[in-house]
Amino acid sequence: MTATVTPTAPTLTAADRCDRCGAQAFVRVVLTSGDLLFCGHHAKAYEDKLRAAAVDWVDETAALQA
Repeated sequence: MTATVTPTAPTLTAADRCDRCGAQAFVRVVLTSGDLLFCGHHAKAYEDKLRAAAVDWVDETAALQA
């Protein structure tokens, strides 16, 4: 018997930047073609379009409240 392991996206760090504006990224959108990183503002702006195509949506915007 073999187990299938699905890799998880690493936690975002201060070095991760928004692909749209260059601000610190707090959302990782995993697509079949690769990952996109967004600040909270741009993740919200494109969420409707991206959610339909996303394989995974990693939202760490709660860190903004901490």
